[in-house]
Amino acid sequence: MSMEFIDAVKLKEMILSATQFLDKHKQAINALNVFPVPDGDTGTNMYLTMLAAAKEVQSTGSDSIANVVKALSSGALKGARGNSGVILSQLFRGFAKALQESEKITTEDYAEALQVGADTAYKAVMKPVEGTILTVARVTAEEARKIAKIHKDFVVFNKEIIKAAKRILDKTPEMLPVLKQAEVVDAGGMGLLYIMIGASHALTDKFELDDSLIVSEETESIPEQRIEIEEDIQYGYCTEFLIKNLHPYVEEGDEANLRDRLAKIGDSVVVVADDGIIKVHVHTAMPGKVLQLGLRYGELSNIKIDNMSEQHRHLNINVDVEDNVEEKEFGVIAVAMGDGIASIFKDLSVDYIVEGGQTMNPSIDDILKAVETVKAKEIFILPNNGNIILSASQAQQISDKKLHVIPSKTIPQGIAAMLAFNPDADGDTNVARMTEILQTVKTGHVTYAVRDSNFDGKVIKKDDIIGLYDGKISAVGKDVQQVALELISNMVDEDSEIITLYYGDMIKSEETEDIMNFIEESYPDVDVEIHYGGQPLYYYIISVE
Repeated sequence: MSMEFIDAVKLKEMILSATQFLDKHKQAINALNVFPVPDGDTGTNMYLTMLAAAKEVQSTGSDSIANVVKALSSGALKGARGNSGVILSQLFRGFAKALQESEKITTEDYAEALQVGADTAYKAVMKPVEGTILTVARVTAEEARKIAKIHKDFVVFNKEIIKAAKRILDKTPEMLPVLKQAEVVDAGGMGLLYIMIGASHALTDKFELDDSLIVSEETESIPEQRIEIEEDIQYGYCTEFLIKNLHPYVEEGDEANLRDRLAKIGDSVVVVADDGIIKVHVHTAMPGKVLQLGLRYGELSNIKIDNMSEQHRHLNINVDVEDNVEEKEFGVIAVAMGDGIASIFKDLSVDYIVEGGQTMNPSIDDILKAVETVKAKEIFILPNNGNIILSASQAQQISDKKLHVIPSKTIPQGIAAMLAFNPDADGDTNVARMTEILQTVKTGHVTYAVRDSNFDGKVIKKDDIIGLYDGKISAVGKDVQQVALELISNMVDEDSEIITLYYGDMIKSEETEDIMNFIEESYPDVDVEIHYGGQPLYYYIISVE
């Protein structure tokens, strides 16, 4: 029996099924990161965006297509994270617009909605790049309109558009040389394909909702424990997550081994296995190391990292502003990860820190909540990450307040922008000054490789140390300090005046003395500064100006 139209109930099932399927495959999407570094987050961002949409869809009790697509669009927009998540939210926005008057959806209606979604997403991106999720969405929509004229049965129609999406996804490396060099397809395009495949399961009755998927965050977290915080906290990060889809080699009882490993790098360790899911809670000084250990057992979800030291010192946790506080002329919001970096921004008069960065992109809603908290006539937003600029720009469009997005792509750029900020100048002057200073900052990152790779003529092995200079691999080696020094040598030129290092939570303060002495000896005419950043995943963030 053919299915020639879908109603609101079936559309709901498709959305929930797509979310569930994406959850199962988000780590595979993350692994498609072009560089072999531990910050691949496309799958996570798309899943969290999809999850926000699914929760809103499930909460609507209406059987009206108009209300379902409105919830889909609204939920995705508020929950959108990273470039891929924002683009996905725009696809849903156009999709919803095309179907808001529908009482039932035919294949031609659905194809038209895909087309409007693709058009809307292209308009939302200032400089669309072909070979990305945008291309997959556009070409799939174009093919869908052709297929809908031939196939009225939704099951057959969906099979054909999934084939079309797969064909164009396989061509993305030919459109983007960086994908071809890394031998991967576009991660966002792959995420969109998984969403389509997941949605199709609801059409063939393969979908069965996992009750643990669309629930409140509180019910999925480990039971709250009362924690007495001392003035000097040895293990400052409360780290929680779930491990799902355990690797085949993980056997019953293996969680005891994980518990023992965690006990060596933290305290207050709770590791509980329940029906194929391992719940983890630990206080540690190295949350990045904890996540690495968890990944050895399976896929991570519901990751939550709270900085207890920040909570205790009121450095990074933003105290609620009283309603009667007088509105000032300017306010500043910065996105940052690491208590040391947050403290630096606070010292530079940033009003509100949105916790986030690599692997933890804040949602549009997170940014909007920060905007509502800051009592100022004009607010400057420093995304400090190229994957957050689009989210900040969307927040700018939605908010009733006057927002200025300074397109800072790195923490050093954000710090430089704050140094250029002049509270006595007008808003436009500050936008110009803060934006201009970004071009004078060179940024380097030192991290580690998560897979074997061959990039820009450099052979990279898993666990090698990698130095990135303005987003390109510049140094590879086995020793953190040596790679950092090689990276700095590639960044410094005759015009360089200041070298600044921000060391992460995997580096001890005493380890920084040797590298600082060597830099001062090697570059006697350049000022050298070193600060505790506390960032995860990156041993050093380096700035050269």
